[in-house]
Amino acid sequence: MSSGNVQEKAIAVGLALPTVPRNVVEEHLDELEKLIETSGGVVVEKVFAKRTAPDAATWIGKGKAEHVKAVVERHHAALVVFDDDLSPAQARNLERVIPAKVIDRSALILDIFAGRARSREARTQVELAQLEYILPRLTRQWSHLSRQAGGIGTRGVGETQLEIDRRIVRNRISHLKDDLRRIEQSRQTQRKSRAATFTVAIVGYTNAGKSTLFNRLTSGGAVAEDKLFATLDARSQRAAFEAPRPTVIIDTVGFIRKLPHHLVASFRSTMEEAVAADLVLHVIDVSHPQYEDQRAIGEEVLGDLGVARDRIIEVYNKTDRADAVHIRRRVALTLSALTGRGVDRLIVAIRDRELRGGEVMQLEFPHHESRLLAKLHDVSEVHEQQITDHAVRITAWVPQSAIHLFENFSITNSLKSVKVS
Repeated sequence: MSSGNVQEKAIAVGLALPTVPRNVVEEHLDELEKLIETSGGVVVEKVFAKRTAPDAATWIGKGKAEHVKAVVERHHAALVVFDDDLSPAQARNLERVIPAKVIDRSALILDIFAGRARSREARTQVELAQLEYILPRLTRQWSHLSRQAGGIGTRGVGETQLEIDRRIVRNRISHLKDDLRRIEQSRQTQRKSRAATFTVAIVGYTNAGKSTLFNRLTSGGAVAEDKLFATLDARSQRAAFEAPRPTVIIDTVGFIRKLPHHLVASFRSTMEEAVAADLVLHVIDVSHPQYEDQRAIGEEVLGDLGVARDRIIEVYNKTDRADAVHIRRRVALTLSALTGRGVDRLIVAIRDRELRGGEVMQLEFPHHESRLLAKLHDVSEVHEQQITDHAVRITAWVPQSAIHLFENFSITNSLKSVKVS
């Protein structure tokens, strides 16, 4: 959106309807301002339009559009960002009145994602979302031709070029969808390869502290910035703490309200990591004034993805920033990923979930029980093995379905044998 260190001056515009209180519109515009800053712009003024219903032609009405024009001219702003999606016709009509580039929230988020995409998968997903967003708006690109007076060599050029352009875009969309299908197949293969591991996906609203928590639970490496959408790529790493089973932690792209549906569709393969995970940590920024709204948005997305509630642990993060009295009202798990306070309780909760599907057992096998010993290695997670003159002593996590095979060789069933740091 901006080049170098020059910040593009922007006006943020929100519409207050009877069903949406003004304070909610203000909160949404505050978030829009952060999105604009993330994209490299600076908000010089916010404009609120109050209407009983959106205007079909300009969304905010002709009079308010003239007001925005005056604000743009006063600040010499180059950009106007609407907090709601505009139809191609509305954007076109607004640009006829306002002497600045007019975009909506979806276009802004797509711009941010385009700037942050690093992996082949993320770049493919973003390009697909951008093209699906652009396709119905292509008339704007060629409107200058359709307005020409005509003459030899110009008759019908606008419509012809537009159709050619649409065909190119549709072909590219089809190609990108094929690429994503192949990437998803590769992801499924990767998931199968770690089928024996316990997977923990970290999800939540953007900037809730997911990457910081990921770094706490692993050996680190994820980008953790105080910015919206600091990371787009799902990344996985072995847990740094000891647990009953080999454990992989997965960091995912953040949620946000009014996320463009094109992005929801194209990033679905990334979010499938949460769907396939054994456990989902829903991270919520408890210091945020609208954390309950953000929690509800995350809950809705997880519900849409088909993630069962019994696989979700709500983690209230950033207790180092939140008021203590405010936090005590919560009964859920609270912590500060930044300082590490409370992370040990989360690790215990993760371990407890892992143990639900089985038990940690101390077993002793006579040497002649080699076949049963091989079976144990196949179905369980062996932590320790000691060979004596008369037997093989093993500490292992054994799935519930296999406990009956080995219980005659059990010395004790205890969690004490598993050290969690």
